Amino acid sequence: MPELPEVESIRAGVAAAVLGQRVRGVEVFHARVVRAIPGGSAALASAVTGQTVQEVARRGKFIWLEFARSEQALVIHLGMSGQLLINDAAYDAATRYYPAGRRHERARFDYGDGVLRFIDQRTFGFLALSAFVASADGRRVPASLAHIAPDALEMTPAQLAQRLAGARREIKRVLLDQKVVSGIGNIYADEALFLAGVDPRARQLGKRRAAWLAEAVRAVLAKALAAGGTSFDRLYRNANGEAGYFERELAVYGRAGQACPQCGHPIQAVPFMGRHTHFCPHCQRH
Repeated sequence: MPELPEVESIRAGVAAAVLGQRVRGVEVFHARVVRAIPGGSAALASAVTGQTVQEVARRGKFIWLEFARSEQALVIHLGMSGQLLINDAAYDAATRYYPAGRRHERARFDYGDGVLRFIDQRTFGFLALSAFVASADGRRVPASLAHIAPDALEMTPAQLAQRLAGARREIKRVLLDQKVVSGIGNIYADEALFLAGVDPRARQLGKRRAAWLAEAVRAVLAKALAAGGTSFDRLYRNANGEAGYFERELAVYGRAGQACPQCGHPIQAVPFMGRHTHFCPHCQRH
């Protein structure tokens, strides 16, 4: 599933293309993508057609579009394999035709200068409409996202450390809890824990180690964002169809059995929350 760096890279690309643009029409090619909208594709089209996009925002792993004359946001969740593509290479602007057909294309938004396509091979992602509310941190967000915490780059290091210190659960479980800090998934949790030298199974870090980890989380996310995220396959591309290249910077994630870049001991992978957590047992003793 895309995490904060991937979703933010997509959000920025979409914003660059559609801000100030008027939605001319909507097509939905798979009913599952509008399963969260009462009235389905007809309700979606009625809500957004003719609206002008005034903001493309994000909280955690969710993106939403705000419109100039609407009190509803269009919320987009990419699921495991979702993509938002702007006028990708297969699109012919003159004929508005995709030679490759509609393979995995679930919805399409026509706007002033082009087309925004929602692609989702596994169809776990979805579109939703949501009114706005004030979240606990005071930000105006779609009501369906009000329970999600700010992400690590929205918080100061001290604020994040306070949320991490003293947790009685395994610290990786805390990092993955979107009500504590949003946008972190398996990849960046593993990388941040390694950078901080913290065992993912550790509990009750205390203030000092929580501060180390907070700084590590922010550093890993910022570096990954600068690299455009992590692409292991063609299922993650930014809005311009480009891959992220943070994979080449990964220290432990996906490297089970390989040498730790710091000490040379083998990286271990153990089952955790239905997935695997990757760590160096020599460097991550805390």
